This record gives sequence, C-alpha cells and structure tokens, in this order.
Amino acid sequence: MLTILTVIIFLVTYFIIMTEKIDRAVAAGLGGVLMLIVGIYDVNKAFLSYIDWNTIALLFAMMLIVIITSQTGVFEYVAIVMAKVVGGRPIPLLIVISTLTAIGSAFLANVTMVLLLVPIILTIVRMLDIPAMPYLISVIIASNIGGTATLIGDPPNIMIGQAVEHLTFNAFLVHLSPIVFVIYAIVLVYLILIYWPKLQVTHIDQVKLSSIKATSYLKVTAALPKSIAVLCMTISGFILNPILHVDLTSVSLAGALLLLLLTQDEYKPEEVFKQVEWGTLFFFIGLFMLIGGLEEVGIIDELARGLVFYTEGDLPKTSMLILWMTGVFSGFVDNIPFVAAMIPVITEFKDYGMTNLDPLWWSLALGACLGGNGTLLGASSNLVVAGLAAKEKEHISFFEFFKVGFPIVIISLCISSVYIYFRYLVNFTN
Repeated sequence: MLTILTVIIFLVTYFIIMTEKIDRAVAAGLGGVLMLIVGIYDVNKAFLSYIDWNTIALLFAMMLIVIITSQTGVFEYVAIVMAKVVGGRPIPLLIVISTLTAIGSAFLANVTMVLLLVPIILTIVRMLDIPAMPYLISVIIASNIGGTATLIGDPPNIMIGQAVEHLTFNAFLVHLSPIVFVIYAIVLVYLILIYWPKLQVTHIDQVKLSSIKATSYLKVTAALPKSIAVLCMTISGFILNPILHVDLTSVSLAGALLLLLLTQDEYKPEEVFKQVEWGTLFFFIGLFMLIGGLEEVGIIDELARGLVFYTEGDLPKTSMLILWMTGVFSGFVDNIPFVAAMIPVITEFKDYGMTNLDPLWWSLALGACLGGNGTLLGASSNLVVAGLAAKEKEHISFFEFFKVGFPIVIISLCISSVYIYFRYLVNFTN
C-alpha cells in the first residue's frame, strides 16, 4: 500500500511541477510533506538520509558569494567586455558563452559556473535587446555536457570517484573528455541552427554597445578587490580539490563566510540574505524528499537490480543498458539518488565473473551527467538557472526546455554508445 501511495504522490507532484499550475517550490514541498504525513518515512530520516545538505549548502554559499560580488558591478564589466569582443553579434556571443560555460563546468562544479554566468548573460541580452532564453538554455546544456568531463564537474562523477578508488581525476579526464569534446561540438552546431532565426541585433544597438565604457559599471570601493579575491580563492579551492582533499561544500562555505565578514560594512549580511534564491533551495529540499520516498519503498533499487536480471551479466549489453536507462531516467528524476542506488549494483557484478567494470562506470557517468539535459528537473544546474532567471522575470517553462533538451540527450547518448562500444566493448563481442 505504501508503495502505491508513494508512486501516486510522486506522479501527481511531478505533473503539477511540469504544468506549472503551482509554484514549483511549493509543489515539491507539498509532495515531500505528504510523504511524511502518510508515513512513508519520518522527519528524522528525511533530514538525515534523503535531503542532500551538501548540495543545499553549496548552492547557498555560492549564492551569497555571487550576490555580494554582483553588487560591485564586476559582472556588468565582464558582460560588456565579452559583448564587445564579438562585436555584439548574437551567434558568436552564444558560442563564446556556451564554450566558457562548458570549460568552466569541467573544472568547477557546474552549479557554480551557472551561478557566476547567469547575471552576466542577463546583463548582455538587455544591452543588446535580444531574447535571453536561447542563452539561458544553452548555458544549461553546456554546463551539463562540460561537467561530464572531469571528476569534480558533476555530482554523479564525484560519487563514482569516491566509490571506485582507481577512477581518479586524471582517469575521468582521459576517458571522458574526448567524447565530451565531440558531443559538445555537435550540440553547439545544433543549438546555433535552432536559435539563429531568433537572434538578430540592430546596428543601432551594436553602436550603442561600442560607445559604452565597461569600467564605468565598476563600483570602485573596498568591496571590489575583496569580492574578486574571495571569488578567485574559492574557485582555486575547487580546482585544487584533488590536491587539498577539502570537499567543495566546505570550500564554498568558507568563501561565503569570509566574504560576508570582509564586506559587512558595505553590505549588511541581513540584506544579502534577503536576496538569496530561497525558492530554489526549498525546491531542492522538496525534490530530495520526493526521491527519498522512491528510495524508501525500494523502487529505485528494484529498477537497478532488474538491470542485472535482464542482462544476465553480459558486459556489452549491461553497459549499453546502463547508459541508456540512466540517461533517460536522469532526465526526469534527479540523477544523484539513482547513481547512489546503481553504485552497489555495479560493484556486485564482480560476483557474475566480470573482472573489468570500468565500461560500466563510464556508461553510468555519461548517462547520468548527459541525461540531465532532458528536462528542467534533470540536474541541479538546470534548476539554479531557472530560479535565477525567474527572479529577473525570465521564465523558462518545463516544456520549452524539454523541446530543446530531450533531443540533445538522445543525440548525446547515441554518440556515447558508439564511443563506449568501440573504445571498451568491441573486444568483448568478437
């Protein structure tokens, strides 16, 4: 009975979120609380087991850093410089922003990258009087693809790296970055073809842009160097994670608290807290509680273990099924709990006589990270961009993103299938 109730609550809540009849944070919160009321799990288990406080704290800390740094005008400065470099032309601007996002997401957490870039994007598009949506959606797509390339780029990769000792930062770079580069190049062409007709800028706006002095937007106060220094220190901490062995959440919290301390005379902490995207944070909490219900009644575990039964331990078949099942599933449900359920299942494949599990790990990583582009609910970075955009009256609807994102997932998984087969599986099928 509890299993049926869990499925009903999850599906109804998900439908409400998709149709956007109710605010997504409220809808997810109601669904999560219903899990508690009907007794699927208790509040202690929700808070201690299912809500990923590391993700919540990382988001909160980076929001604080971005809010304070944005007060200095540095994002507007960067935006104008970037727009001038490409002469205010929309398509080259799309290429530059998307590529910067993809590269940055490989070496930072992709959530961090979108938090930094969205304010810049919104500033540029308003200057040039062009639609923001193509750039916001492209940034989401690029962040998920770029984050696939390294151990620290996306949470599923971090989880896999922690579970499998020999899958180091360099191993992810060597095995995943080549295919990520190919996928990104093809997807970028696809995005350009989609948005070319929508992105036109007038000569007047280009002339207006060229006359703007970027430095005039900088607020040269004591907070400016402090903000830039702390931001750079935080980013450096992320990049040096494999050496320092300090988790990303601790680094971001340290940076946020240090910046609050250093700038409290210019920007009162209580005023900074008012600008935090609380709706996005509470949406994540509700979403984690919803997925926790599926975990509690064993639905996610059964999906994973059904994989073992279906493939009968055959490596090529198992690898492809993991890639596609994870890719499609991660587009509709946050990929973190699914990857958590799959890790012990893949480990158990040793009992079926498999000596080389690496193809399965790479399939899981590619499916989980690339599948996040399927819907707005597929990855943390998607929700963060949607939340920041909504605050600035730029609404990204579930179906608008789905029309662009889901075909990209199919393209990405097709390319990944070819890569996995020829790099890891061809010798097993001869």
